[in-house]
Amino acid sequence: MKKELLMATALVSTLGATSVAQAVSMSMGGSMKIGAEFDSPESGVDTQNVVDLSNLSISLSETTDAGTTISSSFGIIDEGASDIGDDDNAIKLTFTDGSAVELLNAGNAAGTHAVSVPSGAGEMGVAGATSNRTPMDLDFAAGSTALGVEWHSAADFLADGLKMSASYSTDSGAAKGATARLENSWGVGATYVTSAGDTALTIGTGFSGGDVANTLTQTTGGKEGFHAGVSAVTGDLTVAVGYADGNSFAPDTITDISANMDIEGSVLKAGISYVTGDITLAVGVTSGEGKDSNFGATTTADDSKDTMSGSVTYAVASGVSAVVGYLTEDHNDDGATATTGGSSWYFGATMSF
Repeated sequence: MKKELLMATALVSTLGATSVAQAVSMSMGGSMKIGAEFDSPESGVDTQNVVDLSNLSISLSETTDAGTTISSSFGIIDEGASDIGDDDNAIKLTFTDGSAVELLNAGNAAGTHAVSVPSGAGEMGVAGATSNRTPMDLDFAAGSTALGVEWHSAADFLADGLKMSASYSTDSGAAKGATARLENSWGVGATYVTSAGDTALTIGTGFSGGDVANTLTQTTGGKEGFHAGVSAVTGDLTVAVGYADGNSFAPDTITDISANMDIEGSVLKAGISYVTGDITLAVGVTSGEGKDSNFGATTTADDSKDTMSGSVTYAVASGVSAVVGYLTEDHNDDGATATTGGSSWYFGATMSF
């Protein structure tokens, strides 16, 4: 018995020492948001909601003797009702020349290079069921599956200020179902950084495509499109604009989930932000147009969404900010004015670490 205890003690000690010696470097960050959101839809009744959001992000990294950095991350999100784990995390290999490869859950290279456009901060939103599927994001045509790989060039690739990425993904090989899914995808993107006097310019663009798999007879849906944008930063002032055009798809959750929808759309986004002392002012507008139809059917009349958001953020203390935000939306569905728009106010605070 004594020998068994000694062996067990030695084993635990060895494993403990090994786990400490081989532990990767870890860093973490996150935030806690709490506030109140007031929703005023054009149809229905006004509602008031308490916003209570928290998230924790864990980053893991280690460097091999050859100088290659191996990294990944995961996140936990608490939205008040349930804890949600973020599992869209790739294994990233960063090489000594600055280039990198992401393996599994890699994403789409076109979306990687979408320019960030300022908009109102806060947790505003206008609730209401609608069949309007107008896209509102610059990377709406950039899809990917979990079995993917994405390559990133080093900085100053081919030219000073240029970075490029390319990606490919495929599905798991599962049997097709009635609900359409993305079968494979590809994407390429580039970001070019330069200056004009005191202004730093960032130009981003991307092209993407993908095929759809389903058991229905009509299989015309897919993902394909491009986006381009530019951001200009002069001191504390940031101005950006972006445009995207392409096709996407979605299940028809309004009438019949098995009736897959083809979506043709375009998005124009513009925004401006300015920092003065402890105050950040931001305004953003988005104008989207789209046509949705069952796979293989004639496209319908235009849908559209137009939004404007603005916010004032005040830095109360280190890591603590107070936010007042406003959002307004106007909708058109199948060429007719829809009453699913409205406005929303948000008053809250964010604590970040």
